[in-house]
Amino acid sequence: MLIERDVPLERLREMARQAAAGRGASVLVMGEAGVGKSSLLQAFTAGLGPGYQVLQGGCEDLFTPRALGPLRDMAPRLGAGLAALLDGVAGSERLFPELLAWLAGAPATTVLVVEDVHWADQATLDLLKYLARRVAGMRVLLLASVRSDELTAGHPFWRWVGDLPAASTQRVTLAPLSPRAVARLATAAGRDADELYRITSGNPFFLTELLAAADDRADASLPLSVRDAVWTRVARLDAAERALLEVLSVSPVACEDWLLAGVLGPPALAACDSCTARGLLVTTGNGHFMFRHELARLAVASQLAPARLRELHARVCDVLGARTPPQRPVELARLVHHAAAAHDGLRVLRLAPRAAHEAARLGAHRQAASHLAAALRFVSDATPAPEAAQLYEEWSYEAGLVRIDDSVIAARHRAIALWRGLGREDKVGFNLRWLSRLHWYRGEAALADRFGMQAIATLEQLPHSRELAMAYSLRSQHEMLQDHPAAAIAWGERALALAISLGDTETRVHALNNIGTSRLFAGEPEGQVMLEESLRLALQYGYHEHAARCYTNLTECAVTAKRFALAEHVVTQGIAFDSEHDLDAWTHYLVGWQAQLRMAQGRLLEAEQIAQGVLQLPDLTLVMRLPALSVLGRTRARLGKPDGQQYLEQALQGALATGEPQRIVETSLGLIETAWVAGDLAACRAQLAALARHEVAGVNLWDRGEVALWQHRAGLAPAPCSALPPPIAAELAGQCAAASAQWLALGLPFEAGLALLGAQGSGAGAAALRAMALFEQIGARSAAARARALARRMGQALPKARRGPYQAARSHPDGLTRREAQILDLLLAGQSNADIARQLVRSPRTVEHHVSALLDKLGASNRCELMSRWQQKMGGVQRESG
Repeated sequence: MLIERDVPLERLREMARQAAAGRGASVLVMGEAGVGKSSLLQAFTAGLGPGYQVLQGGCEDLFTPRALGPLRDMAPRLGAGLAALLDGVAGSERLFPELLAWLAGAPATTVLVVEDVHWADQATLDLLKYLARRVAGMRVLLLASVRSDELTAGHPFWRWVGDLPAASTQRVTLAPLSPRAVARLATAAGRDADELYRITSGNPFFLTELLAAADDRADASLPLSVRDAVWTRVARLDAAERALLEVLSVSPVACEDWLLAGVLGPPALAACDSCTARGLLVTTGNGHFMFRHELARLAVASQLAPARLRELHARVCDVLGARTPPQRPVELARLVHHAAAAHDGLRVLRLAPRAAHEAARLGAHRQAASHLAAALRFVSDATPAPEAAQLYEEWSYEAGLVRIDDSVIAARHRAIALWRGLGREDKVGFNLRWLSRLHWYRGEAALADRFGMQAIATLEQLPHSRELAMAYSLRSQHEMLQDHPAAAIAWGERALALAISLGDTETRVHALNNIGTSRLFAGEPEGQVMLEESLRLALQYGYHEHAARCYTNLTECAVTAKRFALAEHVVTQGIAFDSEHDLDAWTHYLVGWQAQLRMAQGRLLEAEQIAQGVLQLPDLTLVMRLPALSVLGRTRARLGKPDGQQYLEQALQGALATGEPQRIVETSLGLIETAWVAGDLAACRAQLAALARHEVAGVNLWDRGEVALWQHRAGLAPAPCSALPPPIAAELAGQCAAASAQWLALGLPFEAGLALLGAQGSGAGAAALRAMALFEQIGARSAAARARALARRMGQALPKARRGPYQAARSHPDGLTRREAQILDLLLAGQSNADIARQLVRSPRTVEHHVSALLDKLGASNRCELMSRWQQKMGGVQRESG
């Protein structure tokens, strides 16, 4: 019997009706452990009428979760084709579309239930995200239960949920039972309601177990915890039933009848029936046995001595390992879990690498790293060196896909030392190349350069190989990022020639990208042809990450060269491609460049919001953060926000760490501009002097021209630069009005206004007024103030400053007034209404009205939902432009 669950149950039923009409959706059912999530889902699915099919699976608290465990639970219902893909060699890029096609072709509306997503492996989270982004027009309802008290600050759930589509995702949060509901149960059981509520706080599972245990206690007293309640019930069972529960307690996965019979003998099946009848166990759709709740399993396991736990794990592992074809194979993750808990090092070393390869095949790289880490815990001097070296190498790769820290780099060094001792120079070169990449991702340019060259020197002593071709191409990429176009092209051509001779399409794609990007930045049109050829081959052969890199580099080239029509086309295509293939890291980087484009176009509020959305995402590498961080600093400075300078200084420190001139120039120009607009000529010149200490001769023509322009504006002699872009050349020649017109024709209103501020002679005052109008139109308050002051000094009649909320609301992408946008920033920073009122010197009631308006405009019912929706919006801006 469900109590106080009528409202959430009806919400689920309504969404099921919507799904049956072709308006699919996703629902997160959330609440603390024992609050009744499973009971709600069981009642909902049991009440579905004809025309629905239910597929159900769950995640478990294994040491390392099963890769796509819930899908494996559903496999018997999905047909032989999908089951074969799941067990075979297919990766997620083939498996996920096949499942989607199966769902689209299903004759009934499908309700997919995945329980305990807080324990999900990465592949399961990727699958759920993949489906959630695509079910809106299908007869599919996706339900996922989540234990909210398991969600720590760094839990993968938070990043995953931020990637779900807000329009088709809902949350159903279950609260504990009210005192009134507890009183109903207490009265029926003849118990004291206040005491019952004091002990349980309204948790339904605790209530059920507590009342059942109290009936079994001689003194009829109430147990004080779930563990006490479960222990009281177990103590009254016979020996066969207790033995069964002990075996089940060491397996987070529901157990098959053959497994229990293999461990305990035939009497186990009778014990299963009696424990199910007592309400201690339940059976899954596949006929497997498990505790009615995970809390009960943990309570039983906590009673067992360490030696008994190891013994049970070993016995379960033995029986599972004896399972042979043609029966469906046991998941390796289960075997590794029990082998590790039994401290069976030899078995872990044999099984964990296989489990890791399976997890990686399905995209569960975090779980692959966890399996390999389990194996490494049992590596000793007795472990054969090739086996140990391979484990360090593979763990470094899989762990590095999640986070690149010192331990990942140390593992590469350990692998290199072992391979070198074995005389395997091919493996040494391979790992040196990866070391170079790892240091580049961390922004450590000098180390990346050193290990990259060591990799080439090592591999060149061996017969020509694909590894050498890719090492050449990575060297080309390194030179490209250091703005050394000649060297980048030379290394790229060596890589391209070797790749063609070896039939190595992947390196060919990579090298074409490097050469094309270098040439396009140098102003050579054939560079675009090479980049487009790289993209064509990447798409043809399914190299998704290489295709994403092509879209990114084409976007950078187009934005930098002020070819905004091309930039809009490519960035839209690129974001759509990255989103379609769930390449989130590439999406976030490209969205950072979309922010750069919006800033250049004078759409400052949009640029600011996009950049903020990217920077709120967790676990971004320095390289992924920099475009957005630079844009955020420059945009906020233009908008007149005092923290713009701080963000730019952070961006400069990051750029300096990379050692890449293109990044150093971009962030330095932001600081130079900010100082000049503020009238701080000394700071402007100091930044220019600091920039001059870096080798920037190889950067693109537009950036070199902008450096010369700021030197001119700061009263310094511009560095010699041939073939300057027309608007820059015009301003340096004193033709400020012409320069402004050319900037406007290119679509850069802020730069057009800056050019007008350099006008001399009788028309300078009028030019300052036109500049002020341009700045005010895009909300560039700092520059507008400088233009206004200049016009006033020149005796110009100043127009009355436009005020009021409505002009700002018209220009804001979400229709917010300036005050609302300001309050939104403070809310996102975690400030309370009272804090905001004190900071803005407004009454709490006024702030409350503003917050209420914000919630209405952004479609949120409370502050928490507002922050969640805003994170989803910022993480999903790519879909808005697609």
